[in-house]
Amino acid sequence: MTASLPLGGPEPLIDPHAHFHTPFTNRGDWERYNTSRLNMGERIGIRCHVASILGSWGHTSPTYFASPDDQTRANTFMLELAAQDAARIKAFVAVNPNFPAHALTEIERGIALGAVGIKLAAGRRTTDFALLDDICAAAAAFGVPVLQHIWQHRRREWPNQEASDGHELAQLAARHPRVTFLLAHIGGGGDWAHTNPAVVELPNIVMDLSGSGVDRGMIDEALRWVGAQRLLWACDLTLCTGLTKLRALAYTGASAAEIADMRWRNAVRIFPVGTFDAALARPLRLTATEAA
Repeated sequence: MTASLPLGGPEPLIDPHAHFHTPFTNRGDWERYNTSRLNMGERIGIRCHVASILGSWGHTSPTYFASPDDQTRANTFMLELAAQDAARIKAFVAVNPNFPAHALTEIERGIALGAVGIKLAAGRRTTDFALLDDICAAAAAFGVPVLQHIWQHRRREWPNQEASDGHELAQLAARHPRVTFLLAHIGGGGDWAHTNPAVVELPNIVMDLSGSGVDRGMIDEALRWVGAQRLLWACDLTLCTGLTKLRALAYTGASAAEIADMRWRNAVRIFPVGTFDAALARPLRLTATEAA
């Protein structure tokens, strides 16, 4: 069969905010989900998914407050998945800061087994420095970024989570200037316009464009406030909205070089050296039949 161009165009593409599922959740279709993500990733043109698994996704402990056993099991599955498809998948080691000793042990174990970053969800607000400072120190020591779940301008408490907003992440980033923080999903809920001025003075905060929100002007304003080198294209849970944002980049006024920064070059710069060498060299597994 004749090869076809990916839906996202021929230029390289890295998704630095992805998720997979495991047989230890309440999804009986976990294998189908994982396979569909990889297959659709090929159609879009994603060379590499940098992914995490949040415990049992709520099956045996809460998603944002995963038990140590659930998170260890999930990280092990994620690390094995990455090892089996090393060019196409990289792993974050996800931790729950409410269990600080376990979190630090998991980070050390995960990095030793190939993890390229740390994932923090909404288990503890980023202003809880007593629990987060040691995790950030570990990120600095290992030279890996921290992907932090963010609710854009949190105006109230949300059930079953300790969500942080951009202003709160800025306080943590100011304490740890050697760590790059990936501010998750500016399209993932809340007032994204509030986030831009909250983080503009913190060069070690890079915002990812993922989330189901695809508001007109969202990417344009982020570009205006922080510039292309502090933005990462990403998908999170919904690859369809990731594709929508990808196609929107050409209409923001960004140059070709700036779009390349957001598509893949910033990820290469932020993650450990060599993380994406094999991903960028591999051919996409895409045929004309699959693209039809």
